[in-house]
Amino acid sequence: MARAFLVVIDSVGIGGAPDAAQFFNGDVPDTGANTLGHIAQWCEQERGRPLDLPVMAGLGLGRAIEAASGMTVPALEAPLAGAWGFATEVSPGKDTPSGHWELAGLPVPWDWHYFPDKQDSFPPDLLAAVCAAAGSAGTLGNCHASGTEIIARLGEEHQRTGWPICYTSADSVFQIAAHEDSFGLDRLLDLCRTIAPMLHEMRVGRVIARPFVGTPGQYARTGNRRDFAITPPGPVLTNRVQDAGGHVYGVGKIGDIFSMTGIDEVRKGDDAALLGHLHDLARTAVPGSLTFANIVEFDSLYGHRRDPGGYAAHLEWFDMQIGGVLDLLGPDDLLVITADHGNDPTWLGTDHTRERVPVLAAGMGPRALGGMAFTDVAQLVAAHLGA
Repeated sequence: MARAFLVVIDSVGIGGAPDAAQFFNGDVPDTGANTLGHIAQWCEQERGRPLDLPVMAGLGLGRAIEAASGMTVPALEAPLAGAWGFATEVSPGKDTPSGHWELAGLPVPWDWHYFPDKQDSFPPDLLAAVCAAAGSAGTLGNCHASGTEIIARLGEEHQRTGWPICYTSADSVFQIAAHEDSFGLDRLLDLCRTIAPMLHEMRVGRVIARPFVGTPGQYARTGNRRDFAITPPGPVLTNRVQDAGGHVYGVGKIGDIFSMTGIDEVRKGDDAALLGHLHDLARTAVPGSLTFANIVEFDSLYGHRRDPGGYAAHLEWFDMQIGGVLDLLGPDDLLVITADHGNDPTWLGTDHTRERVPVLAAGMGPRALGGMAFTDVAQLVAAHLGA
């Protein structure tokens, strides 16, 4: 009996979104952004050797980039061993929930709420609710910030006062950073869980707990991040698979993104652990099941930090790892690799970029899928599972 694996590699866009001019990094529109294409160019020009992704190139990645954006990447051309296409989003956002919900068959039916002010970003009643839930006399931050930067800047004051660090970005998020030892991990998670309904009523997509450890000058975020996201307002792919009698495994932050909607089991960890879970599920996932995975947060690690070299090296590591997963698939299995948005590390600003995404499939034979909607990815997987 068939199984399906839907793997979302976070932020690996391939340019060409027709509405990119409506989305901005600061005052600069996203027109011309191309995460994967520009990383490949950077590798040729700055690193001195081409981007090496033989597994995804064999599934048609080079063809997908050219069809989506018109950019030719010779290093990603290879004999075709899989099915390839590119997908275009319609949801009015370039963020994680929008991309994942639409890939699961449900375009976002509303505009997200954002906090546009760089300083004094949050309304007083929201900060008062945080203080009440945390039992603190105040909060720190109240601004747009990089997570690592704000922890380095305010971590010592946070430990001294016990005040949670509240910050946001260009995404529809409200983030709270706190020290796992002095503040407490459970206390941080309870705080985020308590205030999440208030943020969700505002149509803020996610409340994110950002725990960290260490001492001043040596703080580091841990793998205990937790996202408290709005529940999708209608059925998605995971529900359809369950309704058809299938078992659904969530890998990475999929359970958080969908508020456990239609998820039977969740497996988490760092990037190496997540790929390990994917290898394990390729061996052990039950017939008729869907494994829905968010693997490698390229945006948090490299895109937002404008690090094309780190992004390239991690892409190459992922490509090698996913090749091992493909070797474990059975003859009736389908594995689809796609992305949720772009985050071009060579672009201006630090925000996500509005781009089309690749759709690469093993288990369908060599073919061109052509241009698709994000929702067509859900249809592709559902049809394979008879859902």
